[in-house]
Amino acid sequence: MVELNKKILAEKENVEIALGNLKYTMARNEKTVIELAAIGTFLHNIYNGIENILKQVIKAKGVDIPESATWHKKLLNISVSKGIISDKLSDQLYEYLTFRHFFVHAYGFMLDEAHLEILAKDIPDIWLQFMEEIEK
Repeated sequence: MVELNKKILAEKENVEIALGNLKYTMARNEKTVIELAAIGTFLHNIYNGIENILKQVIKAKGVDIPESATWHKKLLNISVSKGIISDKLSDQLYEYLTFRHFFVHAYGFMLDEAHLEILAKDIPDIWLQFMEEIEK
């Protein structure tokens, strides 16, 4: 349990740095393709941190994460079925999973500023909710 807490704390620290960087970048008046790419990167980093925490918690419960092309989605489903996160939070996180997939496979100049703003606006509250549910 101590090892799990250390891993979660390390991920939490990294996510909070990414959240700070996201907030800083979102505050810039003009958002060129560079700022949009940075916002996308920070959103991607935050979601990866959430996935890393979920993987550690699931592993600590002795549950295997199936290896498949859809393991990211299965990770959310397992997290709900094991009572780690709520259905509502899973639905919210699914938006970031979808974005993560797009971000990994697209080009930075294809990022939509309006969509990034919505994701960036919501992620601090989603992160807080996630940490509350994980700490249960």
